[in-house]
Order: sequence, then C-alpha cells, then structure tokens
Amino acid sequence: MAGMYIIGSLAGTFAFAYLCDITVSEWKIFGGSTPGTVSNKEWFKETEKRFQDWPRTAGPPVVMNPISRQNFIVKPRSE
Repeated sequence: MAGMYIIGSLAGTFAFAYLCDITVSEWKIFGGSTPGTVSNKEWFKETEKRFQDWPRTAGPPVVMNPISRQNFIVKPRSE
C-alpha cells in the first residue's frame, strides 16, 4: 500500500519538475531568447570542425588506475 504512494509521489514530482523545466527553458517566461550560437546550425558545424582540427599535443594515453593494472611478479622465497 505504501509503495503505491511512493511511486505515485515520485511520478508526480518528476512531472512537476518536467513542467517547470519546459516552462522556464522553452516558453521563456522570464524573457530572453536563444542565442544565435545555439540555434544556428552553420555555427555549430564550423565550431565542430575547428574542434576536430585542433592540434593534439598530449602525451601517450595513460591508465587511469595504474595500481590495478600492474603485473606483480611474486618470486618464491628461497629458504
């Protein structure tokens, strides 16, 4: 019984959040307009082209967690 209330309230909360997001961003109730750099497709294509042509000056790829990637060689003890 309590699960229905939890699921219902979660669905209502997401619906309310979605409605608020659409109201503010799409309907622009606070004014403003979409910048030309966002709405202009040619601008986007040119920007993407420049990012792809950017010179790559980084070093070789590295392992994010080198400790887990090491191959530890365990030598038997000579007694």
